[in-house]
Amino acid sequence: MKPAATSLAAHGPKRVLVLIDQALVAEVINLTLNHGVFVTRGATNAAQALAFVEEWQPHVAVIDMDIAGDRFLKQVSTGEGDAATRLPVLALTRRGDLKTKLAAFEQGVDDIMTLPFSPEELLARVLAITRRTYGDNVKLSPVIKVGELEIDILNREVRAGTSSLHLTSVEQSLLYLLAANAGQLLTRDDIMDALWGVDYVAES
Repeated sequence: MKPAATSLAAHGPKRVLVLIDQALVAEVINLTLNHGVFVTRGATNAAQALAFVEEWQPHVAVIDMDIAGDRFLKQVSTGEGDAATRLPVLALTRRGDLKTKLAAFEQGVDDIMTLPFSPEELLARVLAITRRTYGDNVKLSPVIKVGELEIDILNREVRAGTSSLHLTSVEQSLLYLLAANAGQLLTRDDIMDALWGVDYVAES
């Protein structure tokens, strides 16, 4: 396999591979990364993701640890810790205990987040991984437009025309979920799972 994390495209958009089988969450990740100069490509299983690594040579991978498996991480960690010859990985997991996090780091991930996540935290971590790995700052666009809405992730504001509204963290997460999946019918359980997790849905 060719090295994935080299100085491939020192200029231009950084490529982010998103390995997750939940379409709603994948769309939120894609929308959130629109705040940076990123292009994304999605995979729903490890085999498909490995094919994209070979063909597309992404700069960063955001992966669901529950579906990635050892095989994916072994394949993309060929540099034995050398950031110049390996693909940096941000792992997502629904198990936020210390044992799970330590195991993920042992397998070679660069950072780990617990699902559900806030869009602003995801963006900050991907930007940080990119800066650490490639030594250059990805340009941040605090405000993106979705239809008639302007979403300001830096100040947690949403604007429509001359009206603006300051958002709480939960409200911002809900806005990104709905905006990323515009035109789709989301059930109550979909929303609760995306904002609070499956444990909350099971108990409610």
